[in-house]
Amino acid sequence: MRQKLESKKLMVENMSVRSRLAKEDACRQEEQLGGAVQSLLVAGGALSVASRNLQESSRALSEEKGYVCLRNSQKMLKMRQQHMASQISMLYPVKITVGPAQEQVELEAYPSGSLSGTPAGLKPVNQGSLTIQGLHLTMLSFKKMSFFTDKKEIQRSATALGYVAHAVSLVASYLRVPLRYPLRLGGSHSYIIDNAPSIEPTSSESTSNAMTSANTKHVEFPLYLEGQETTRAAYAVFLLNKDLEQLLNFIGAKSLGPRHILANLRELFRTIQSKAFIENLI
Repeated sequence: MRQKLESKKLMVENMSVRSRLAKEDACRQEEQLGGAVQSLLVAGGALSVASRNLQESSRALSEEKGYVCLRNSQKMLKMRQQHMASQISMLYPVKITVGPAQEQVELEAYPSGSLSGTPAGLKPVNQGSLTIQGLHLTMLSFKKMSFFTDKKEIQRSATALGYVAHAVSLVASYLRVPLRYPLRLGGSHSYIIDNAPSIEPTSSESTSNAMTSANTKHVEFPLYLEGQETTRAAYAVFLLNKDLEQLLNFIGAKSLGPRHILANLRELFRTIQSKAFIENLI
């Protein structure tokens, strides 16, 4: 009987220890569950607030007031872009020098151009009559260069192209337009980059294989003639004008021609600073 009694006491003590451990574990789990419930309540409240804000925003956008707010924001952005473009045009003014009577007639008709480009029947302003910061851009020197070519004229043209490149880069950044042909600015020694695929076939029979193995790499072309090939410099000027065409098309205008870089830049400034630029909201 004593042995049975001792056995019963031992069993009761074991059960008491187990009960105490179970109670402690239950208390610990209850605390963890309480923290989880509190976090869930906080997350639920945040979700409710976010859902309410989303519904209000959606309702505001669906109403006329929300559309008006969107239009006003777009108008403010356009006005800011217009202001920045006007600052660039003041930094790099493109002006027209006084010329013959025929050239002056073309000048008088030029400002009346619309967003769609130069009106039919009117000629663009002569490239030689335009200056940027008082410098002429002589395209003839980029096509044919000889020992008797005026070196100062070449330097002035390179400086003018550096001004144009900087102006194009600034306008593109303000309009948030990634240029098809990026620019590496360096004043009168600026470069333009062509990212076209480079294909170098070994023979006429392996042309198809070369086409498939074409690798894209960027090539830099100089926007100046000093120590450079005239062909590479002329191609750089062509690419610069393509960037101008890209910006003109972006704002709904047309290029005045591939040989009118200063005229295209002037048309770009004129169109951005026009009233139609603000009214034509996307």
